[in-house]
This record gives sequence, structure tokens and C-alpha cells, in this order.
Amino acid sequence: MDGGHVTDRGIWAARGGRGERLLVLLHGMGANASVWEPMLPLIQGSWRGRWVAPDLRGHGRSVREGPYGFGMHAVDVAGLIETEASGPVTLVGHSFGGAVAALVASGWFGPRVHGVAAFGVKIEWTEEETEKAHELARRPAPTFATRDEATARYLRVSGLAGLAPPDSATAAAGVIGTDGRFQVAMDPRAYGAVGPSVDGLLRSAQAPLRLAAGARDPMVTLEQMRRIDPVARVFEGVGHNAHWEAPEQVWDFIAGGTR
Repeated sequence: MDGGHVTDRGIWAARGGRGERLLVLLHGMGANASVWEPMLPLIQGSWRGRWVAPDLRGHGRSVREGPYGFGMHAVDVAGLIETEASGPVTLVGHSFGGAVAALVASGWFGPRVHGVAAFGVKIEWTEEETEKAHELARRPAPTFATRDEATARYLRVSGLAGLAPPDSATAAAGVIGTDGRFQVAMDPRAYGAVGPSVDGLLRSAQAPLRLAAGARDPMVTLEQMRRIDPVARVFEGVGHNAHWEAPEQVWDFIAGGTR
């Protein structure tokens, strides 16, 4: 996913398509916009409008400068929408990106949103899980002697190990550095965003919100999702990164509420 541009807030974003409708694709924690690569052929072939996929603050090619709370990410995305949108806006978010999408759709940040499709969002966090995330945020970014080592770490962090080939463009987008000082393209301080109620963030959406997850996703259950979205669904046979494992199922979920 090349050819992106950087906004005045330092947010890198790829763009495509034509028309008034806008589809905004928000990746999960530790990943970047390149994770949408498997879905782009479906989007470009079926979506009647434009699409934009940013690297969230602290991730990929975007600015590595906090704060990294949900509110800051929402401000960044709202600014991007203000620049890009000329018609109805649909937000799509995976995992952490789904919670950010719901917050953007709250109306507190300006843009009017037509609908939100979020999948793989971890709704319930234990105190131990939250503290682990905060501990990761306090650690300095590890440095690796080779690109291969950094790539392997990125694929684990993003959940793409075993899905994205190490020599793929997606894997390459997750690594920065040269001359024996390679790093994952993520500021560890971004983990500090974990803490606010995800249930509350999802319920803040003032636009129609639909939830889904892989049937084998260990992070969320259908019961948890249906407390918020009574018609939440699962993608059969896949796990957390359903957009890689079953892009057709995910696009059917997204397109079903945007036609």
C-alpha cells in the first residue's frame, strides 16, 4: 500500500477510488494501513466511492508523538475525514481501530458518520491485561540487528505471523531503521491507550454500529458483542485477523450495511 500522503497532523494515509461516499479503514493496535491489502481488490471492485486508510498515530509511517489516547486518535481521524469527505462516511475498524471508529462516530469530534462496521474488538479487559499493556508502554522500543528479526517481531505484534509472508509489502511496512538498528514501526507508548471502557466507547457511537468477529477469535465472544449489537455475527472458521483469513466474509459484513 504505497503512494500515501501525510496530513498536517503527521498522519500517513493511503487513498483510492472515486465518488462522494467515503470508506475509512482503521487498523488494530501494533499494525498499520497495509493490513488492508487483502481486502483492497474487493473494495476497489465493489465500493462506489473513495476510501482512505491511515496509519494511526505512533504506527507505521505516521508521527511517533503522543499522547496516544483514544481521544487523540479520534481527533486525527476526524481531521482526515474533514479533509477527505464530500458525502456519506462509513467507518470500518479492526480490533483497537473499531473502538476508535465508534468514538469518532460519537459526534464529539465533528464528522457526521453514516455507519460503523467494527470487527475483532476486544470488549472486556482484565486488570492484569490492562497493566500488561501499560507495562509494554513503559518499555523502550527494542532494536534488532537484522531486518528479518524486526520483521518477525512485527508479524507477532500485529497478529500476522503465519498469515503475511515475511517478504511481503505488508511485512516491510511494519519495520523501520537501517544499518543494524531495525525496529518495529510502532511507538510502544501507544499501548498506553488501553484502559477506558471499550464497552462505553462502542456505545458512544451515534451512527448505526455493527459488530463481528472470527468464530475462533480469542479476544471477544458473540455473547459479549450481542450485548451491544443484538445482531452481531461471527465469521466462520477464522480467528482475530479475519480480514486476512476471510476477506470475502468481512467485505460481505461491511457492504451489507453500506449499500
